[in-house]
Amino acid sequence: MEKRRQHLGAAVLIAMCAGAIATAQQTQPDNTAVNKRDQAAGAITADQQSNGAADLKTTKAIRRAIVADKSLSTYAHNVKVITVNGKVTLKGPVQNDTEKTAVEKRPRRWQARPT
Repeated sequence: MEKRRQHLGAAVLIAMCAGAIATAQQTQPDNTAVNKRDQAAGAITADQQSNGAADLKTTKAIRRAIVADKSLSTYAHNVKVITVNGKVTLKGPVQNDTEKTAVEKRPRRWQARPT
């Protein structure tokens, strides 16, 4: 009985090690293309968000509208909204073209409203 437990314990340990090795051998995410895009001259990044009152108000309204839409995925909810001198830039992945269109409509809807 004791030998059976030892063999079972050894089998579990081997299986765990094999799983850890398989995980370590998986391809790691590669954001090289995204990083190059964001380092390109003239690329808008989140740290360039203006602190002007109008730009902050615009960003806040668009962000709220995107997050309030429960039909959108978590990816779409996490799209970066960057407003600089009234110009809105949206950056980030979405799951499909339908979500892309829905997210792109948010700035147009908000900016069309009188303040």
